[in-house]
Amino acid sequence: MQGDLIIGIDAGTSVIKAVVFDLMGREIAMAARANCYESREDGGVEQDMGRTWKDTAAVLAELTERMPDLAARTITVAVTGQGDGTWLIDAEGQPVGKGWLWLDSRAAGLVEGWVGDGTRDRAFQITGCGVTPCNSSSQLAWMQRYQPDVLRQAVTAFHPKDWLYLKLTGIVATDVSEATFTFGDFRTSSYSQPLIELFGLGPLRHLLPDPIDGTRTSNPITAEAARLTGLRAGTPITLAYVDIVCTALGGGLYDELGDVGMTVVGSTGMHMQLVKNVQGIDPGSTPSGYIIPFPIQGHVARLQTNMSGTLNIDWVLRLATDALTFSGVTADRNRLLGLLDASVAASRPASAIYHPYIHAAGERGPFLDSRARAMLTGLTMEVGLPELLRSVYEGLAFASRDCHAAIGPLPAEIRVAGGASRSRAFKTILASVLERPLRESTRGEAGAAGAAMMAAVGQGVFPDMAAAARIWVTPCLGGRVEPDPELVPCYRQFFELYRETRLAAAPLWHRLAAAREAAAPANQPLRAAV
Repeated sequence: MQGDLIIGIDAGTSVIKAVVFDLMGREIAMAARANCYESREDGGVEQDMGRTWKDTAAVLAELTERMPDLAARTITVAVTGQGDGTWLIDAEGQPVGKGWLWLDSRAAGLVEGWVGDGTRDRAFQITGCGVTPCNSSSQLAWMQRYQPDVLRQAVTAFHPKDWLYLKLTGIVATDVSEATFTFGDFRTSSYSQPLIELFGLGPLRHLLPDPIDGTRTSNPITAEAARLTGLRAGTPITLAYVDIVCTALGGGLYDELGDVGMTVVGSTGMHMQLVKNVQGIDPGSTPSGYIIPFPIQGHVARLQTNMSGTLNIDWVLRLATDALTFSGVTADRNRLLGLLDASVAASRPASAIYHPYIHAAGERGPFLDSRARAMLTGLTMEVGLPELLRSVYEGLAFASRDCHAAIGPLPAEIRVAGGASRSRAFKTILASVLERPLRESTRGEAGAAGAAMMAAVGQGVFPDMAAAARIWVTPCLGGRVEPDPELVPCYRQFFELYRETRLAAAPLWHRLAAAREAAAPANQPLRAAV
């Protein structure tokens, strides 16, 4: 083994990043480009596959231009990326249309049918995944029904990171984690033919690429990819696990000794616990969340994921920014957030109950309902912007507890990451709602770091993941944030009200959706009187 640097690529929904790490896990350099996707009126959300590869090659080229010795010093490159979705290629390795993202909701009606006929329940017992419109399984079933001509052109169904791995190495593959939670049996970490047949996808089995484990397998970069990126021909490329798992690994979910869980509040919310004996898992009777292989033998991560995390905070900031704009004031978003965040600590707790289902696709964790919508309950005239932001923080914390409760008993400590974790006020609220101490991960790019850790073990830099975690993860763990003893009993009571309210609201969401659909022709902006 030669070299002293590892590059981690994280092709997320919004941004494609390439991060250079030294062997102690320190971030040496980073390049990034915005990732673009298109939202369609029919619920489709698609991404140009060719552009995604060009942008990924460009961020790597930017790094090699900035660091002339980078190519010679690079031991390996690891790639992870956004999960779910369906990216099709033809026999020539070219895209068949655009890639479907996890945000795509076209298969929502089909999944509702699977709920009604028991397919979703039966699938959950095999795969440990509560099927949603995000998954390739539901998306392929939708295409089979409504776009068979598209499928006849395809020879492989990828996920985003798999497509990038093909462009880097010429190898058709997927990773163990995503293959298992989409089409596999969590007990064996391999494809399940009975599950594939249950989805009605037996005729499409040939589209599923063989899974590989990045802690054991890598392939050399092609000459063409080396030319485009500036990397050295033959550099080993590692296909890491899906970004959720890599973020958990890089952010501190794995602890040799401790009983820890993790909550990541980024654009979406992710709530995770590590299970060290996969054979002892009972998936339960409620089909929601994910059971995903973790890159340590016998370990799996149990996850519940919210559709919307900091998107709810963005909504509050947009309201405040719009109000200032109407007054002729140009608002600085970061400064505005800082001012509001500072005022949250002085605001009254539980001024209103907020349910953070702000995304147009509804909610997927710990329940599935594409018609779920955000709600504010209990508003009074005393609720100002600080109280509104605090209610959103509390709603995100209640959603986290709702998800962790669906996984199982809360661990002794919760590691926290994501944009919201930078707020001391939010962390205090979250700790008080969860009734557990929090420890923040100061790792800036946890997804890229987790991918790089897998590559480091695969290339023999570390003998195992425990050794990698001691050097890459433990130094990035910050101090503990303890629950506020005065807030704990208040939030315990209001969490129960939060759950009761969202259960009671479900029929109303469906009636609201039907009413909106019926009113669509009349749903035009009001014209000013002449």
